[in-house]
Amino acid sequence: MDTPQPTKSVAAHIRAATDADASAIALLMRQLGYEASEDLIADKLSLFSHSDSDIVFLATIDQRVAGCLSAHVLELFHAAGRLGRITSLVVDADARGTGIGQALVDRAMLFFSQQRCVRVEVTSGDHRLNAHAFYKAVGFVEDERRFIRHL
Repeated sequence: MDTPQPTKSVAAHIRAATDADASAIALLMRQLGYEASEDLIADKLSLFSHSDSDIVFLATIDQRVAGCLSAHVLELFHAAGRLGRITSLVVDADARGTGIGQALVDRAMLFFSQQRCVRVEVTSGDHRLNAHAFYKAVGFVEDERRFIRHL
């Protein structure tokens, strides 16, 4: 599979998401198949606003929401430093290939650096082959395995 390259670059503004962004973020999440309601997103944004370990970044083009990335930081128990985790990343279908995903990842990496993270990870469903190619293109390498158990 070819590595996705920006087809055209756009000037996106990256900022922290606010409660007012809940509706737009919920619509973005639906593009990935998640049924995250506006109320759920609003609750998460409110919770994250009181956390030093969580943040959501929003990309806008001409005031229109074009993408978002959520990030979480946790302490490593077995090693010095902290772990950064990209917990979600979505770019509007109409804005993919424009460099917005790269801009969001770059902003997250700055946040993780400021939070003294020594490593950053992202998980992506096996079926999201384009996302896998994107993550490799922006510097991530496939490593380890993840096991989950639902409660």
